[in-house]
Amino acid sequence: MKKISIIGNGTMAVDIAQVCAQTGIDVVVRGRSNDKLEKAAAKIDKATSRLVEKERMTAEAKAELIGHIKYTTDLADTADSDLIIEAIAEDIETKIDMFRTLDGICKEDAIFATNTSTISITLIAAAIKRPDRFIGMHFFNPVTMMKLVEVIRGLETSDETFGKIMDLCAAIGKEAVEVADSPGFIVNKILIPMINEAIFVLMEGVASAEDIDKAMKLGANHPMGPLALSDLVGNDVVLDIMEILQRETGDSKYRPCTLLRKMVAGGLLGKKTGKGFFEY
Repeated sequence: MKKISIIGNGTMAVDIAQVCAQTGIDVVVRGRSNDKLEKAAAKIDKATSRLVEKERMTAEAKAELIGHIKYTTDLADTADSDLIIEAIAEDIETKIDMFRTLDGICKEDAIFATNTSTISITLIAAAIKRPDRFIGMHFFNPVTMMKLVEVIRGLETSDETFGKIMDLCAAIGKEAVEVADSPGFIVNKILIPMINEAIFVLMEGVASAEDIDKAMKLGANHPMGPLALSDLVGNDVVLDIMEILQRETGDSKYRPCTLLRKMVAGGLLGKKTGKGFFEY
């Protein structure tokens, strides 16, 4: 693939742009405003400067990487892309509206991918004109460090589309796993309920937040405790995923913990608000 467009200007979108540009692919980052795009460009500049300082990248390689990235607020600049990767709000209607717009702009053989962590690939694909060229690419944060990409096939995703995306993942240094279209895919279907269960343990007074995380780090060899991880991901995001799992499966085992609901309602979202299960 010679040109990839990233729809979004948040952390995930910016990091995806960086890892793609690092392999010599031309990348367009489409954001909502010039101000947000300036922040995105500054983030990539800072991240690559740090790599140069640590001698993990040369100054010439940094300049080449940055030269492969174009920033724009105009969706028309994505028209000739070989692949569009959407990384915007985790809301199905927002995503569908974006892909319908892109459907009328982008070249016919372009592949569309969504970075959703839970939303059905088949459901989004059914709303556009190219379901055979629609696929899920679930990257993990931070994209520049995490090797995994869940590649999710919708019911109509073609073998050709799947093969091209698997090849791209290898080209940008990622390890891809094939996933059927199922709520939560692999990682979130296992990980998020575990976090939710840790919140139940806290709510029931079994142990303190500190000891719950300590136990899981030392007893299960997890690099980070589940409550600290919830704070990092965002307690609102954890709640959203639990609600999607419960709604899509109809299984009561995915009921969100009452304490999680209270914390989200109270604005205790974790690191991004300065307070969650821990203070930052």
